[in-house]
Amino acid sequence: MTPDAFIDLLSHEKASAILRTNDQEKAAKAMEAAIRGGFKIIEFTLTVPGVFDLVRDFSRREGLVVGTGTVMDAEQAQQSVEAGARFLVSPVVDELVIGAANELGVASMPGTHTPTEMLRAHRAGAQLCKLFPAPSGGPNWVRAVLGPMPFLKIVPTNGVDQHNAGEWIAAGAFAAGFVAPLFVPGDIAAERWDVIEERAAQCLAAAQS
Repeated sequence: MTPDAFIDLLSHEKASAILRTNDQEKAAKAMEAAIRGGFKIIEFTLTVPGVFDLVRDFSRREGLVVGTGTVMDAEQAQQSVEAGARFLVSPVVDELVIGAANELGVASMPGTHTPTEMLRAHRAGAQLCKLFPAPSGGPNWVRAVLGPMPFLKIVPTNGVDQHNAGEWIAAGAFAAGFVAPLFVPGDIAAERWDVIEERAAQCLAAAQS
């Protein structure tokens, strides 16, 4: 999948499921629940044990696009793409990681928190700007930044849940990433996969409304 094709898909889906946990088996089951809830774009952070095995497994499935998060250097970018990742997400702006993603032919989404960081990431070749952490003002902040820089594709991944996702999208966010509000740690620990599935459907509906 080319970066442009991924952008088109994300524009349509409006949401990704982002999982960070410390148990490989539960990570697989939790993500399965999110997929049953309707998610087609999923992300495993590199802090998940056995993450590249998970990426390799899920990326083989038709209709799914898998990415990795917390990508901090070019070597991790390379390993991610070799495993099947088609987009790379970072918590910070790092031109080396953005450059590696472009060379590997996948989309990049560096973490940004200020308009200056967003423009820097955009000029470095990043297709998307992950908004992290959530700023005060939330959706209104996104609306204010897009006023002078409407070309930015801002994707908040912190402070977004099934109750406010629609507000973020209405403010101009390109899409939303659901992390802890989707994968509640207590639900993963108790293996409440049906609860995660139901919440996934709610999150998607909120983002796509």
